[in-house]
Amino acid sequence: MDLPVMPPVKPMLAKPASSIPPGMQYEAKWDGFRAIVHRDGPEIVIGSRNGKPLTRYFPELVSALLEQLPDRCVLDGEIVLVTGDRLDFDALQERIHPAESRIRLLAERTPASFVAFDLLALGDAALLDTPLRERRPALEQALAGATPPVHVAPATMDRAVAEEWFSRFEGAGLDGIIAKSPDLLYRSDQRLMVKVKHERTADCVLAGYREHKSGPVIGSLLLGLYDAAGRLQHVGVCASFPMRRREELMAELAPLRMAEPQEHPWADWESEAAQATDRMPGAQSRWSAGKTLEWTPLRPERVCEVAYDHMQGDRFRHTAQFRRWRPDREPQSCTYAQLDEPVRYDLASVLSPG
Repeated sequence: MDLPVMPPVKPMLAKPASSIPPGMQYEAKWDGFRAIVHRDGPEIVIGSRNGKPLTRYFPELVSALLEQLPDRCVLDGEIVLVTGDRLDFDALQERIHPAESRIRLLAERTPASFVAFDLLALGDAALLDTPLRERRPALEQALAGATPPVHVAPATMDRAVAEEWFSRFEGAGLDGIIAKSPDLLYRSDQRLMVKVKHERTADCVLAGYREHKSGPVIGSLLLGLYDAAGRLQHVGVCASFPMRRREELMAELAPLRMAEPQEHPWADWESEAAQATDRMPGAQSRWSAGKTLEWTPLRPERVCEVAYDHMQGDRFRHTAQFRRWRPDREPQSCTYAQLDEPVRYDLASVLSPG
């Protein structure tokens, strides 16, 4: 492979904002695997956000990209997987599997799509120093004939349209808006774009904690919600505390540590039967390699309010943010019923031209 922009490339990133800024180019924020695609003739390399190759996991995309991309180009985009009328990140995660036979089976059963939103090189020209106002038309022209599973991400310069997308597209599994300056040059691994994500709050049961990697202070708080059958399900964690607060929390939560951990609602998380029916912390997965999954159970007596963006099935898609303690709430009142369900929106409408 011999391209003007060579792999690996770490993508340009976005910093959070509370509202959609004016005077920008706006795109939907996709919920998938960020991917940089390099094509040089018969060669395709699909790189992940951290620069590691994803090529072997998506053979169906390799075929489609070879058919539809310009002979020599570098694209920034997102690998997504659609189930029904919305994005399905759970199914997408299953595609990262060590067995070649499993990958081939899933490529047929749950094929992925690629949504392109930037052009880093075309032919012999690197476009990293070309402003977005020129890169975007070049991307649209380069992929003018694209058909599923290859797409060009919709974009607009109209802030009112972006506001509408922010509300409507969530029902299709997208999780916000990305805003880019028309003058933006492409800068790898720098947070020069803006992301505006949905934020909601939920009152959750504090059920345990994990220690921070630096030592015996709080790393993250384990959160639970009661399901319709009255079982406490693990829905995620909240973290990102200042170090001093981590130390304070360790002392503050000490009285809640359980003398008899086997009485905790999640005491049987190691049993295969429990993991088949309940959401519990500590289960190994291909995503937890190298991370300690040990946790300290607490009596599920305290309630905290956390902010989250959206749900992935029955749990928080990303790490939640601690807001405050809720001494006025009873733990048993913290159920899934409090969570908002976005109005469904057909993903095909998002990707349809025009």
